[in-house]
Amino acid sequence: MKTLKETAVGETVTVKKLTGDGPVKRRIMDMGLTKGVEVFVRKVAPLGDPVEVTVRGYELSIRKADAEMVIVE
Repeated sequence: MKTLKETAVGETVTVKKLTGDGPVKRRIMDMGLTKGVEVFVRKVAPLGDPVEVTVRGYELSIRKADAEMVIVE
């Protein structure tokens, strides 16, 4: 099991599950990161924050702490 935070730049992965609860999980889901969606990791900032991804044609920046809550394969 790996998280979005551990995904390499240039890799496309599928969201399996979201961990966390409450407002944080809701914020992640509001970004379009839901089970079954494909995520392409475009870039990771030099210090690892944020992780820049493409989801459903949209370019998003996700905080590293949030990316740890997204389980992918």
